[in-house]
Amino acid sequence: MRNQKMYEADDKMITLIADNYNILESLGRFGINLGFGDKTVKEVCEDQNVDTYTFLAIVNFSINGYRESDENGRISVPTLLHYLKASHEYFLDYQLPSIRKELLEALDENDNLARLIMKLYDSYSREIRMHMKYEEQNVFPYVDKLLKGEPEDDYDIETFSKHHGQTTLKLRELKNIIIKYLPSDSMHNNKLMAVLTDLYKCELWLGQHAEVEDYIFVPAIRRLERLQKQSDVSVKISRMISQNPDNGEALSERERDVIISVVQGMSNKEIADHLCISINTVITHRRNIARKLQIHSAAGLTIYAIVNNLVDISAVKL
Repeated sequence: MRNQKMYEADDKMITLIADNYNILESLGRFGINLGFGDKTVKEVCEDQNVDTYTFLAIVNFSINGYRESDENGRISVPTLLHYLKASHEYFLDYQLPSIRKELLEALDENDNLARLIMKLYDSYSREIRMHMKYEEQNVFPYVDKLLKGEPEDDYDIETFSKHHGQTTLKLRELKNIIIKYLPSDSMHNNKLMAVLTDLYKCELWLGQHAEVEDYIFVPAIRRLERLQKQSDVSVKISRMISQNPDNGEALSERERDVIISVVQGMSNKEIADHLCISINTVITHRRNIARKLQIHSAAGLTIYAIVNNLVDISAVKL
């Protein structure tokens, strides 16, 4: 049963660990070192440059499954990204090799079933490694670019989310084979029990890791993507506003009249009737306007007209 207590910034870090010793592994992935005495979670995080809110969000989720809404965007994506990268490094470089070594010591290398178990474990390890390497080569660099304001047009976090799943099936199969079918003598029994315990812990950790990505990481990146898109629109508008038409061909009075008519929501025919010109002439004027201003939409012309005082905003057709 999960611990139902919600930990807060003013709780002592030592209390959190005493209640949940498995959090010790997470400290290293956040870059938090031991030796913090009786300091609170907030004090420890601030001392070691870790975002307190993000730390508690992951800790409380891992301990009791609590998911706090992040509508205000308080999750620190850099802190979260550091945690996930460090988690991969710990698992791939330490956890997987360590368990393999334990298995080799606990199994009889002359037993056919033991050799099969090692093959299953190696197959499982490759699957996990490929899963994590995909994230390291595609997802994490994508997020790094988002943080730098350099979004990619051919990738988004939804692509990752749709294909992201649990990778614990083979591990569960491996545990069951060892428990059900592998005979052992007293010499190997303790070693097998120890490695089984580590396999269970490994399965639990992988499940929690996947859930952190699904329920904390993916929503945080979705929000970052939305903010980036809004920022892109703002930049484009700013560039449009800052453009000085006097640097190129000046608009004629008739072209200004056409812009005003477009902003007021008139169709080409209505503009032609209003200005007593032909529809073909209206089309020609609009082409010339687009060429001179490099603005190709009614929305863009509306911004241009307002900024250059061609119309009052009350006259704009929204």
